[in-house]
Amino acid sequence: MLEAVSLGVLTVDPSGVITYFNRAAEQITGVSRDQALGRACAEVLKSTLCDEYCPVRRAMDSGEDQLGLEAVFIRQEGRSVVPVRLCASPLHDAAGQVCGAVETFQGLHLGSHSEEDRKDMRTWEDFIGDSPQVARIFDTLKVVAPSKVTLLLEGSTGTGKDLLAQIIHSNSPRADKPLIKVNCAALPENLLESEMFGYSRGAFTGADRDKPGRFQLADGGTIFLDEISELPLSLQAKLLRVLEDQEFFPLGARQTTRVDVRILAACNKPLDRQVERGLFREDLYYRLNVIKINVPGLRERREDIPLLIRRLIQRKNVENGTYICRFSPEALDILLNYDYPGNVRELQNILEHACLLCRGDVIRAHHLPHDLLGGALASAKPMVEQQEKDKLVELLARHDWNQTAAARELGVDRTTLWRRLKRLGVSRT
Repeated sequence: MLEAVSLGVLTVDPSGVITYFNRAAEQITGVSRDQALGRACAEVLKSTLCDEYCPVRRAMDSGEDQLGLEAVFIRQEGRSVVPVRLCASPLHDAAGQVCGAVETFQGLHLGSHSEEDRKDMRTWEDFIGDSPQVARIFDTLKVVAPSKVTLLLEGSTGTGKDLLAQIIHSNSPRADKPLIKVNCAALPENLLESEMFGYSRGAFTGADRDKPGRFQLADGGTIFLDEISELPLSLQAKLLRVLEDQEFFPLGARQTTRVDVRILAACNKPLDRQVERGLFREDLYYRLNVIKINVPGLRERREDIPLLIRRLIQRKNVENGTYICRFSPEALDILLNYDYPGNVRELQNILEHACLLCRGDVIRAHHLPHDLLGGALASAKPMVEQQEKDKLVELLARHDWNQTAAARELGVDRTTLWRRLKRLGVSRT
């Protein structure tokens, strides 16, 4: 039966050796069944996931399904690549013990998983992270997403508030209805009211027809008010009425318009401080602040950076048909120790820059943006020098501070070692 399906299917034993390989797997990988059986999975697939995140190994070790992963397979000895989406699950024997794993995969057209194609339906996995901070956000949102409750997302620019709004909408009963976004900071104040609430014919010069606003377009669905802290005070009272009564007057209208809309709001500054400064209505703040989610910056969840790097690189591989699977130690050290003031958005831009410049399978330090490279290397220099100093002290102690013997082990002249010790300020105390 598995020979007739369009999905590539393979199974492996506990050591990762392929025990089954169907016809679709042959077509997708370009490897015949006879060539695949009895060989290690990594040798056959040559996937960008093999080095750091082997799906079948993860499935066997954790006993859990690995779902919705994206990767690139190398074909024809590196002459072509094929982007794929794959899943892996553990296999169990009659006693319930893990006895191997099954992996299924399907080919994707290059670029078929661009952000434009993916944004209509979002899942929890799209917000990348397994840190405690992200887990707490998911614990709350998975409970409130199916409801109609108003949510306020607070966090710095680039932390993923827009993505979370899409995920909330996609996991609500309103998922098949519109998600309308309004950036309150991007629209001029004199146009903001008509854009949000619409206008009636004759409301002003040039208004020759009725025009629905964003709230009417979102009827039955969700409206996402981004940068709501920038909403003028003159419109905050009108928004408060929508929150309380689900109705409003379009500009120039004599009758109210009723809508059924769920409101999600976001801001990149604490909204309670805007209230204290008199820039935001207190009553509106309390109506918005039913459920508040603080979205942490990347520097507050540094343990998620390796996972973000891996997933974002895989996504670029699938979009571009590339096979980038590793980082040089220097490049990885820079990426892991950078502060990311622009958060995940900045990390995405850095990796896109690196992927464009990289012509092989390894991203190296010189592929990173020059401003990042300069700042990171400068900040890392003291740490590197201290590490070098510690290693030299350990080496000299092992040779009872005999510089000739230490230089011999290093494979350098005694004079070279002496200069290095002088530069680093290493001396026997």
